[in-house]
Amino acid sequence: MNSIISINKLVFALVLGLGLLVTSGLQAQTFNILHSFAGSDGSGPLAGLAIDSKGNLYGTTSSGGAHGSGVVFRANGSGQERVLYSFGSIVNDGASPESSLIFDASGNLYGTTFSGGASGNGTVFRLTPKGVETVLYNFAGGADGANPEARLAMDKSGNLYGTSTAGGTAGDGTVFEISKAGQHSVLYNFAGGNDGTVPVAGVTLDAKGNLYGTTSTGGQYGYGTVFELKRLQSGWAERILHNFQMQSDGGTPYAGLIFDPSGNLYGAATDGGDGSGGGGTIFELSPSGNSWTFKVLYGLAGWGISGAFRDILFDAASGVLYGTSHCDGAYNDGTVWELTPSSGTWNYTELYTFTGQDDGLYIFSNLVSDKAGNLYGTASEGGANGVGVIFKVAP
Repeated sequence: MNSIISINKLVFALVLGLGLLVTSGLQAQTFNILHSFAGSDGSGPLAGLAIDSKGNLYGTTSSGGAHGSGVVFRANGSGQERVLYSFGSIVNDGASPESSLIFDASGNLYGTTFSGGASGNGTVFRLTPKGVETVLYNFAGGADGANPEARLAMDKSGNLYGTSTAGGTAGDGTVFEISKAGQHSVLYNFAGGNDGTVPVAGVTLDAKGNLYGTTSTGGQYGYGTVFELKRLQSGWAERILHNFQMQSDGGTPYAGLIFDPSGNLYGAATDGGDGSGGGGTIFELSPSGNSWTFKVLYGLAGWGISGAFRDILFDAASGVLYGTSHCDGAYNDGTVWELTPSSGTWNYTELYTFTGQDDGLYIFSNLVSDKAGNLYGTASEGGANGVGVIFKVAP
């Protein structure tokens, strides 16, 4: 995501200037700022949140905190935030976390840092409920990978799976596993060609332990892929399920994939598509025998790089998809959207349009929901102090 931030900074002055000239328009939903980051408690949240059974929210910021290297935080439903851990507290504990977090059964949190660690190439870490951090792996920046950005996945045995955006044998990223015993192994090295390159998103497991994910570039046309890593007795075999062409199908997928109960995969491409501004696509992949059928559900309007950067949220009860866009919407500052199935088609609704003022701007966040159906996420900039917010949307 650091490579994307450089693009953001080029357009930030223009977008913010436009945002300051407008007032917040009428919104279809109830929107609340739960917390505006101040810097000392974190700044620049580039990932979304995790939510526990009590409705507490957990996340990371890429900078700020006591040492300027980012934090892990907890916020309750009223927005009272507490820093659980500030990176830089000890030597080699990691820096610039850009991933959201996952829980284990004991309430420990797991995540990645983009940089820092023993070699400066990022880490995988565990954080206890009391805020005690353990670095599970330090990336060396060579064949083992470097610079992980994505949320981890955990199987039933407690093994962790993730991706690195760099490193590996060709320098184009890896898929890795960290066993419950703490052993790191590379499951797949992206070779820099038709197999895809630079996986920004993490991986998703199916019931058989196979892994599914996206690469942001590479593939047959150079605009990214959807891939499967199949678990074999002899190792792991990659299969490309879709090569993005930057046409109506979209391109440059930064978001990962989710399953519905029927085994269909949903994801989002950040660019391309048939929307008026080529702002990306929301897509579905359906299994059919030994193959997969790709279908675009909706093309975002947007402008430039606009679409979803993080994983979509799927409501199993209603079949509705929820997500965020980075700089779509009337003010080009991002949106929260829903996609509702209706008689074989999908209806797109913007639940909230960010104005780029105190409500925040540049949304890289995934969404989480509570038992009442409220949606929660983060904006990476804006807010009362200009360094990001935690928000709530009540549909």
